[in-house]
Amino acid sequence: MKHQNVVIDGIDKIILKHLMHDARTSILGIAREIGISGAAIHQRLRKLESSGLIAGSKLIINPKILGYTTMAYVGVHLDNASKYTSVIKRLKEIPEVVESHYTTGNWSVFIKILCKNNTHLMKVLNEEIQFIKGVARTETFISLDQPIDRQITL
Repeated sequence: MKHQNVVIDGIDKIILKHLMHDARTSILGIAREIGISGAAIHQRLRKLESSGLIAGSKLIINPKILGYTTMAYVGVHLDNASKYTSVIKRLKEIPEVVESHYTTGNWSVFIKILCKNNTHLMKVLNEEIQFIKGVARTETFISLDQPIDRQITL
């Protein structure tokens, strides 16, 4: 989809702020607050979705409740840039890898992984990631705290 700058008005901002805070917010509740119909809110949301501004909505699970208490970022050095596609394909098969980025700078790929503890992290690194054909070496950073976790503001 081609992305373009989307113009949103004050009503769109109110709708989006409510839903960004809690995607389960009642459309009718927002409509009553703004003073427009629920159908008008739905129409605006469809317009914002078709523009590409709204990329989706999701339920967010707290991984710590499931025992995933170790978050790490791993810089992945490739032995050859041509291995990027095959390395990403293999990384997608590792459930602990929750994000990947193709980057400039020191690493070819920068990934975020969630593990149950440091032993689990070491197993994922030593037995899975470092065995991927094309991975020359990795550099791991364990996250001690995440004091900021937010979306861009409107």
